[in-house]
Amino acid sequence: MEKLHDAGKALAIGVSNFSSKKLGDLLDVARVPPAVNQVECHPCWQQTKLHNFCQSTGVHLSAYSPLGSPGTSWMNGNVLEEPIIISIAEKLGKTPGQVALLWNIQMGHGVLPKSTNPERIKQNLDVYDWTFPADMLAKFSGIKQDSN
Repeated sequence: MEKLHDAGKALAIGVSNFSSKKLGDLLDVARVPPAVNQVECHPCWQQTKLHNFCQSTGVHLSAYSPLGSPGTSWMNGNVLEEPIIISIAEKLGKTPGQVALLWNIQMGHGVLPKSTNPERIKQNLDVYDWTFPADMLAKFSGIKQDSN
């Protein structure tokens, strides 16, 4: 990848599903550091250690499945059914999906939501003109983490 970057055929290099350890090992030897690490990240799997590591090294964290991935072997719950998320959504007049997306955005992560439902696509885009107050943002730390 570094040769492609040097030749101008790749503007940046990215990685996916790298833990803090793997990312650190890569940064120790990479001549061109990755610009982004794409991982599953949402309020029920906040990946705090990885988030902090990425921030400290200048690697952007991009969240795939920012609405969760219920039914998979590693998810015990459903992000959109998390009581804290539902409570925040009700207080703000937003959907649980919008709350989960905005949490990632306010954490500084890129988000890659997926939907084929036109109404949900519109809702997913309606997260850029509001923010969580600090006291409400602090409530996310009370969400039980599935993995970290």
